[in-house]
Amino acid sequence: MIEFNQVSMQRGTQMLLKEASLRIHDGQKMALIGPNGAGKSSLFALLNGELGVDGGDLYIPQKWRIAHMRQEVEASDRSALDYAMDGDSIYRSIEAGIANASSDNELADWLDKMDQHQGYQVPVKAEQLLHGLGFSKDQLRLPVKSFSGGWRIRLNLAQALMMPSDLMLLDEPTNHLDLEATLWLEQYLKGYPGTLLFISHDRDFIDGVANNIVHLHNQSLTLYPGNYSAYERIRAEKLAQQQSVYEKQQERVAEIEKFVTRFKAKASKAKQAQSRLKELQRMELIAPAHVDSPFRFEFPAYEKMSTPLLAIDHAALGYAEKTILPDVKLSIVPGHRVGLLGPNGAGKSTLLKTLCEELPMVSGERSEGEHLRIGYYAQHQLESLDVKASGALILQRLRPKASEQEIRNFLGGFGFHGDRALEVIEPFSGGEKARLALACVAWMKPNLLIMDEPTNHLDIEMREALTVALQNFPGAILIVSHDRHLLKATVDEYWLVDNGQVKEFDGDLDDYHDYLQQREVLLESSVANEDNAPAAKPVVDRKEQKRLEAERRQRLAPLRKKQQAAEKQMEKLQSQLGDIEEQLSDNTLYDAARKDDLNKLLQQQGKIKGELEDIEMEWMELTEQLEEAE
Repeated sequence: MIEFNQVSMQRGTQMLLKEASLRIHDGQKMALIGPNGAGKSSLFALLNGELGVDGGDLYIPQKWRIAHMRQEVEASDRSALDYAMDGDSIYRSIEAGIANASSDNELADWLDKMDQHQGYQVPVKAEQLLHGLGFSKDQLRLPVKSFSGGWRIRLNLAQALMMPSDLMLLDEPTNHLDLEATLWLEQYLKGYPGTLLFISHDRDFIDGVANNIVHLHNQSLTLYPGNYSAYERIRAEKLAQQQSVYEKQQERVAEIEKFVTRFKAKASKAKQAQSRLKELQRMELIAPAHVDSPFRFEFPAYEKMSTPLLAIDHAALGYAEKTILPDVKLSIVPGHRVGLLGPNGAGKSTLLKTLCEELPMVSGERSEGEHLRIGYYAQHQLESLDVKASGALILQRLRPKASEQEIRNFLGGFGFHGDRALEVIEPFSGGEKARLALACVAWMKPNLLIMDEPTNHLDIEMREALTVALQNFPGAILIVSHDRHLLKATVDEYWLVDNGQVKEFDGDLDDYHDYLQQREVLLESSVANEDNAPAAKPVVDRKEQKRLEAERRQRLAPLRKKQQAAEKQMEKLQSQLGDIEEQLSDNTLYDAARKDDLNKLLQQQGKIKGELEDIEMEWMELTEQLEEAE
């Protein structure tokens, strides 16, 4: 059992906990929630022994083994499989003992320890973990440094899951996962036998894993029994007792009732439509839990619409040297609300980029409605923001005739209140830049929204506001997301991208989970048959093969050069950040006489973290381009 008894914790001048008490029992699975900046990650550092309490008592059983998911990104030459296995430090210790044994008796002792640890299953477990997190068999032998920042975070997650532990601390474990990996991780954590404390902004993931919620708010820790949905209901009841929020509650409920009414006409369309209606009706009950959210905005649509808005026919999508989707036919009309499903690498992002004309069609026909206006949101949109400008200036450039007050009112809905709208965005966090990128999309009044993982970097309150805004958007929506709550609450139908095809998926997300499991069984069966089949001797024109490989290397050389430059810049920034964090560990720095030194270091830390997030995003985009081109 872990016990917080009147614990106070301070970082710099900010008080994060003040006489907070909490009891965590063995085997509990708890989600830690709270606004950004409240101190959730610092609380993890406290439990992990990286920080100490400033008042009160914290009790953690001495013999407890603690596993935690590291957030820093390493550039290592170790293979992905070895890196994951490193999480089991006991296995590595026994392995070293076997290798260095100086006598037969010593060797026998170490071999006995390996048997007791079931160490011969460790490589198998590591492979299973990595496969569940989306790594292919070929990727297991690749060096860690060859993966993008997001995939390295997956490796850190695998390393934490490999460690034998009594307490596991996971900070945003789903942030860089796709839907398939998120579903797998949810099932895995349900079977974890120890005590789990995790931070997540994915409410369906929290619902699936947590049996208790800890709300970090106003320097206190409040325990709620049940999952996130239960927490919302309990909190809604508390807030409903406050007269000051009653009117806001009624406005929010009215919005949802209006949307439910609009949707009921389609309720008989398919099984997933019925599921969606139930989800919306449930949202009506929990709406008051979010009335104090700092975010409230909408996606205004362009007044005119064409039918269809956009269509492609007999379209081959991908690249000149590699077609990913050979024959796509689809039409998007006003009111279409589509969620794209499909395994990693099947072509979802390729489809979205093609529809937005970021990627030309290899062949086929494209027709656009006269009044088509596309609003496209993807992770690389954050990179295109002018970091030397303010949010207000960026919107002013997009619509020069807009007044300053109109711009400031609009940005206020995205959490940029007062002078925050006029501040240069360079030091903004990833979440703040993501909110601004969404604001840019909404500002241009599209009638077709195309969104690729829009919830990355967003906290729960912003995700809820985004869900409401998408519900009320009158145009068409095409979206890829690992956030199941967002999909359930905003789309009417699903399209499946798999096996080189794009087709309607007749079912809901539970059916899709079943589809993935069946697909996995078929793939394993196919691999087994291939292993047993006699190898056919390939016929290769070696001269032509060498020529094509040389052309490919030459074509990809500029991208590889940019990727290497980004990697060097990341390593430099990580080193600088490490130096600053080492300085911040000096207790004398928090004396009143050194206030200026502390503020200077904190400003430098914020700036470098912002630069590091930007360069990581650039690196991820370059790596994805290389993977798709190869």
